[in-house]
Amino acid sequence: MAHALDIRSGRSRLSVVSHLRSALLGALGLVAAGGLTAGLTQKAEAATPAACAALQAKYPGLKGKALVNAINPHTPGYETIDPSDPTKYIGFDIDLGEAIGDCLGFTLSYKAVTFASLLTTLQAGQADIVISDIYATKDRAKAADFITYLKVYDGVLVAKDNPKKITGIDTSLCGAVAAENTGYVEVPLIQALEADCKAAGKPAPEILLFDNNANCIQAILAGRADTYINDVNTVDGAVKAYPDKLEKATAVTLPYSVGIAVPRNNLEFRDAVMSALTELQKAGVQAELMKKWNLPADQLETPKLVLAD
Repeated sequence: MAHALDIRSGRSRLSVVSHLRSALLGALGLVAAGGLTAGLTQKAEAATPAACAALQAKYPGLKGKALVNAINPHTPGYETIDPSDPTKYIGFDIDLGEAIGDCLGFTLSYKAVTFASLLTTLQAGQADIVISDIYATKDRAKAADFITYLKVYDGVLVAKDNPKKITGIDTSLCGAVAAENTGYVEVPLIQALEADCKAAGKPAPEILLFDNNANCIQAILAGRADTYINDVNTVDGAVKAYPDKLEKATAVTLPYSVGIAVPRNNLEFRDAVMSALTELQKAGVQAELMKKWNLPADQLETPKLVLAD
């Protein structure tokens, strides 16, 4: 397990990919005007005071608490370092978590870790919640309970003109090199192609594993990888940042949702978070936050639980 970093101890490592991240942020237009943030806060307060007050009365143990959200802050649009202040994080997941906290009466601080360490950090009690663009799967639900809030669509990022003619998670990947994040659901899906590639007389795909999106994208730019398959919004952002060097080959629909992870042994907290998320969706707060961070409206999902069998 990789060592967890707080924002202070992690600054030196952040400089390695700061240029790439800044380019992605600029392309996505992720520095929002302060007025919009204020407007969203006013909307939440105006639309849900009764519902949130009732929830705080129902779950009084959360009011005034300081909780920790484990994040992998390398996904522009969802969670990343604020380019104007390296001591802060910005993104849709950050705003949504803050809105949930405001509704239930708790505050959030952040623990930056590798993606593969998100759930182990939660299990170790070093974090109370994970809101970090993590797909909710049955396998991951062995480590945490999930509350979904977004539908999943993957994009296939390739070099300009798609020289390997990659069409998705299929035999077009035979003999190709895929850059992926350690712990991502796409990794076993790509590995599972080995038998089909062998039957076709072709080599299996090769996978290069990294700890964040920026390094995966850089691998394609440097010619080390042929593709990167991940959240379609991340892929679209990379194409906008490097339109002369990258393109999206296709979109892949996966049978997953993005979820908030909470400890399995804390049902009251799980129910509180799900109730707050439901009220924020009813009030239109999540939809406004998705608009602010350029996430397609049709990706919003009514909360449901994903639990281990």
